[in-house]
Amino acid sequence: MTSGRWTEHRLFLGAMLRNPRSIGAIAPSSPYLARRMVLGIAWAEQIIELGPGTGVFTGEIVRRVGPGGRLLAVDTNRSFVDRLQRAWPQVDCVHASAETLPALAAAHGMAVADHIISGLPFASLPAETTRRILDGVHRTLRVGGTFTTFQYVHAYRIQAAVAFRRELSARLGSECRSALVVRNIPPAFVLTWQRLT
Repeated sequence: MTSGRWTEHRLFLGAMLRNPRSIGAIAPSSPYLARRMVLGIAWAEQIIELGPGTGVFTGEIVRRVGPGGRLLAVDTNRSFVDRLQRAWPQVDCVHASAETLPALAAAHGMAVADHIISGLPFASLPAETTRRILDGVHRTLRVGGTFTTFQYVHAYRIQAAVAFRRELSARLGSECRSALVVRNIPPAFVLTWQRLT
């Protein structure tokens, strides 16, 4: 493991031990999961990332955003935000809760997003927190835009995970497309919805 990857794991583990409900994973996402998460991102678009953590998805997004594109990354962990700002100064990194997404996006000149990518552990968040975040996603994502998140294979069929998928499908007016990524610890389904309503 490279020194950069080891630093990333230590930072991630420390955050998980301090606040396990806000992390919801045992290790940072793999590059394979990251590439699958950003597969639908096109050149020069408005993108919001919720819960970027140590920046595994952020790096992949930055590589795909053209000169006219913008990325707003929102995380409640100050250490993660500081790390992202050092690594990618061109990214708007905000230390805040995704529960305030519409106001945050508007304040950063992105009232409407083409894509929202989330690494948040929705299945372990309080139901009211999830509801407020999904309200914000629906208000901020443009019609035709996409929302992408993931759920681990072992948790995919638990009640909270099923309820989350059902609720998001109802809000956005579309069924999710799923893709299994085996090369991740643990393996995960990448889930993508398009906002139709």
